[in-house]
Amino acid sequence: MNIGQAAEASGVSAKMIRYYESIALIPKTVRTESGYRVYSDSDVHTLRFIRRARDLGFSVEQISDLVSLWQDRERASKDVKRIAQEHVTVLQRKIVELQQMAETLNHLATTCHGDGRPDCPIIQELASNDAPHCSSAAGTKFGTLGKAPTRR
Repeated sequence: MNIGQAAEASGVSAKMIRYYESIALIPKTVRTESGYRVYSDSDVHTLRFIRRARDLGFSVEQISDLVSLWQDRERASKDVKRIAQEHVTVLQRKIVELQQMAETLNHLATTCHGDGRPDCPIIQELASNDAPHCSSAAGTKFGTLGKAPTRR
């Protein structure tokens, strides 16, 4: 099947299939004399595996490891479990960060009158020089008006 058919069958866009091939997440495929890629059912199965792993938020590096383990019939399940547990830890940390962000924004929105006045605690907080700079990807630092929630 061609790349369009493989994309439709796997749920992975043609652009992503090309990308996965370029980074060797999937092997280079057979090409026709005119240069078109040809995908097998096995290739589509691998693409579905990758799509499902991406849906669960695994990184490309983790997916590469998982694909290798999936294809290795003598793999140790502990290796797969380790990758999954590490990912769960990352997800749980992101959940806490997102909850903190939501609580801070909710607090700021509650303190904003939301009327015709130009005074706005949300804008003041965003513009505050007193607010610490964020070092995490999720942006969970709180400034003078933000309410830092307690850790759970």
